[in-house]
Amino acid sequence: MDPFLAEIEQTITRWHGISAPNEPARRMAADLIETIRAFEALRSTLVFEDEPSSFEAALHDAREV
Repeated sequence: MDPFLAEIEQTITRWHGISAPNEPARRMAADLIETIRAFEALRSTLVFEDEPSSFEAALHDAREV
């Protein structure tokens, strides 16, 4: 078993006091690994200035001149 999946199952047991969930839940946990890796791949590629700091700033940036 993948170490990450084992950690998820241990966390479920620790926090909720139940054994590992059914097979569909295990597949969803496996999908979570890919989601986390995708976010990790973005680390250090975005900076604060890449996003508007507020809704008003987003409207200002998107307005037509």
